[in-house]
Amino acid sequence: MKKRWWHDKTAYQIYPKSFRDSNGDGIGDIRGIIEKLDYLKDLGIGIVWISPVYRSPFVDQGYDISDYYAIDPAFGTMEDMEELLAEAKKRDIAIIMDLVVNHCSDRHEWFQKALKDPFGPYGQYFYIREGKNGRPPCNWRSYFGGSVWEPLPGRANLFYLHMFAKEQPDLNWENPKLRKEIYKMIRWWLEKGVAGFRIDAIINIKKDLRFRDFPADREDGMCAGTAMLACAHGIMDFLTEMKREAFAPYNAFTIGELFDFDRQELKRYIGEDGCFESIFDFSPHLLGGSDHGWYNRKPVTIDQFRDAVFASKAVSQEIGMMANIIENHDEPRGVSRYLPEDGRNERGKKLLAGISLMTFGLPFLYQGQEIGMTNKQFHAIEEADDICTLDEYQTALEHGYTREEALNLAARMSRDNARTPMQWSKEAHGGFTTGTPWLPVNENYQEIRVDEQEIRKDSVLNFYKQLIALRTDPDYGETVVYGKQEPIFQELSDFMGFFRKGKEKTLLILANIRREPRTVELPLTIKRVILDNCAAGLKPGSPISMEGYQFLVLEC
Repeated sequence: MKKRWWHDKTAYQIYPKSFRDSNGDGIGDIRGIIEKLDYLKDLGIGIVWISPVYRSPFVDQGYDISDYYAIDPAFGTMEDMEELLAEAKKRDIAIIMDLVVNHCSDRHEWFQKALKDPFGPYGQYFYIREGKNGRPPCNWRSYFGGSVWEPLPGRANLFYLHMFAKEQPDLNWENPKLRKEIYKMIRWWLEKGVAGFRIDAIINIKKDLRFRDFPADREDGMCAGTAMLACAHGIMDFLTEMKREAFAPYNAFTIGELFDFDRQELKRYIGEDGCFESIFDFSPHLLGGSDHGWYNRKPVTIDQFRDAVFASKAVSQEIGMMANIIENHDEPRGVSRYLPEDGRNERGKKLLAGISLMTFGLPFLYQGQEIGMTNKQFHAIEEADDICTLDEYQTALEHGYTREEALNLAARMSRDNARTPMQWSKEAHGGFTTGTPWLPVNENYQEIRVDEQEIRKDSVLNFYKQLIALRTDPDYGETVVYGKQEPIFQELSDFMGFFRKGKEKTLLILANIRREPRTVELPLTIKRVILDNCAAGLKPGSPISMEGYQFLVLEC
């Protein structure tokens, strides 16, 4: 693997609206991020991805962009953004922005011009098609529920396509003029000093241009958009062109959000000549999913989680470095999702952190993960802000669940779980704002907060710092970053064990993912205990006795 500048970094995602509010209006902002740069530096962060701060109507929390060249006033000004880039550079932190180019907002100038002249130049920036006797052109379902087709206002039998909300019309990547506009915008931001981009929903830019019906997968007569994507070929032409025209001239760091892709194609995405530097590893996140909706999700066991990670790394580590994530702005909190209920304590949280940061790949933390933030408690559906949660709640009701059952089913996967304000202190609203937060803070902010964990040596936060520091450690950094990952003890249930084998050192990582202790017969002699999340410690020799939810990094 050709070494890259970012390989030994640890990355951190900021959801600006919920990170830190500097002016008391209840909405996190860019100046709030600037205030916390020293906190991120102390944590050991080298790359920060900032979710969208562009001008937006916020139908989908900023992922509906109405002006790619402007900062939304809710977040501050372009001068604030430029100051953030400058201050981050002083601390050797690279800032990457969200690149949302599968769709834009229906308030964007391009779409407004398309509405006035659907058959004109800007109409070709979107997918505008005739319906079938007043009905949509085909039966694809949007990710947020309902048809991907929305009637064009004031135009009989004309529809525009939106894979997400109806206020997010999809951009027509088949149009070379549209692509040139996108590349110009990308270069503009790179010229400002942005180090690169996280690229949103990028697999969706290539459509099956036959716009045909697929077999229905629900009672509504529609099919998931993923069925169409499986038949849409040629996306690499777009991605390689975007790299050549926009990213490569600036040596930009790019990380793609890809769920539905052919693993045989992984080399074309992140290999030596891949179109991206990295992509997120969503293999554990796809477990238990269902095309029918969240109400139909299946429980995921720890062994399934482990096997998904191992299977993914067996392929990816021979090709490139994918990004390891436990949670992000679109997922529930990892502690509440992956740990058994009796393991959702500080020891279990450290174990989950250790698995993520010691697995081969680029560690990507999400704000609050480093202190072990958990899912919120929903008391009523009216507390939900997320458009997905509201749709999934309604879907559960339509399938016969009571309101209480539907609320619980929607709540466990709600994106709002990760969007509650960052818990900085025991002050009102977790120290996030002096005003009224746009989304209520998690009720447990008094128990889980940054200021308390910063001064406590055995906290989750300080365990994350130790894990992050290993990536640049003079003795172990090479092994942690580049060492080959090889599973061990796969026959054990509720257990995860693997080697990281570097050029000069071999590390053994062990995680007992259950409440009950167990004894493990080690195949090698232990030279040193590097990290241990358990105060009980480890007695030398073999076999070794591990406490419940104990996590170990051992030098062999």
